[in-house]
Amino acid sequence: MPTPTPTRAAGLDALEDFVPRAGAAYARDRNHDDGPSRSNVSGLSPYLRHRLVTEQEVVEAVLAHTGLGAAEKFVQEVFWRTYWKGWLEQNPEVWRRYRHDVAQLTAGDLPPGHHDAVEGRSGIDAMDAWVRELVDTGYLHNHTRMWFASIWVFTLGLPWQLGADFFHRHLLDGDAASNTLSWRWVAGLQTRGKTYLATASNISRFTDGRFSPAGLATTARALDEEALPARTPVDPADVVGRVGDRVGLLLHEEDLEAGSLLAERPDLVHTLLATAVSADAGARSPSGVSPVVAAFTAGAVADAAARTPDASGRPARVLTDAAPATVLSWARAEGLDTVVVPFAPVGPVAERLEALRPVLDAEGIALVTVRRRWDGTAWPHAARGFFPFRERIPALVRQL
Repeated sequence: MPTPTPTRAAGLDALEDFVPRAGAAYARDRNHDDGPSRSNVSGLSPYLRHRLVTEQEVVEAVLAHTGLGAAEKFVQEVFWRTYWKGWLEQNPEVWRRYRHDVAQLTAGDLPPGHHDAVEGRSGIDAMDAWVRELVDTGYLHNHTRMWFASIWVFTLGLPWQLGADFFHRHLLDGDAASNTLSWRWVAGLQTRGKTYLATASNISRFTDGRFSPAGLATTARALDEEALPARTPVDPADVVGRVGDRVGLLLHEEDLEAGSLLAERPDLVHTLLATAVSADAGARSPSGVSPVVAAFTAGAVADAAARTPDASGRPARVLTDAAPATVLSWARAEGLDTVVVPFAPVGPVAERLEALRPVLDAEGIALVTVRRRWDGTAWPHAARGFFPFRERIPALVRQL
């Protein structure tokens, strides 16, 4: 699968190409990893992950062509990403523990076998091929990700946190919620006691015989952890903070589509004195990110800047980095009293914005977050497992 072009236009082209295949063909073939062509899946996840194309646009386009009944499986897959974000938003301790564990594990000697695993020298042909594919392209089929995680944890006996970190560094579509919680699900932490065991027969069936690895674990004992604290309810407010008179918009890599975001807040459109984009893909991991991820993020940022002029028609400024001092310097130069940002779900960008807030505050500049209606409507229903959430999808589609 070639690395996708990191622009909104390319994402919309990919959506248009996929729409006719989003019904019965997708439901029938979606679990097959048939090699580089990937014609059985949409290829939209890198665009959705950075919101170069939004979930609402994708679902609307599919349902305009195919009814919800026929496109149910694909629509559910779009909502999985929303569900994971909503669940993590209400359980941020999971992310804090993961970040702590990765920092601890990478600060000392790595476990035996880790280096060989990430270098594609595990001795398991399927794993080694998948490592090369992930590193080269920034992508793995969703079913393959499950096999990979299962073999990593139960056959190779490596910490799930290091596997999740490896994915997060290399996946173009890797986000804090989908990546972290999917690895936890395989390991038996997300649905307590329920694990996912990869088998050679299943891999052979869904790779059309390309792989049938020998020596895989035959049991998968669930991992355990300390009980999580009570969940944090989703804030009902979609806009947090007071908007002043001199407003600048700062986009980030979690949401690079200003047009539809501002369409939900038309009161902000005419007050934007300046626009900017900042990103720090390397903050995903103590080990940074791959060149493929770094290049895609940089391209997506440049595309967003070109599409996001301020009130006088100037394209958005691409900040040299995402450090609080750099953002403050931009806000001062533009004479802003308010910096508006798209809401960032639990993850590295949310951490970055929390570090930025007091720096701006000290200079009398407010940081205001704007959350999309899609998230604000759906996230509160992600308090339990996916199946209760799935039952609400038809109603959510009607609402959104």
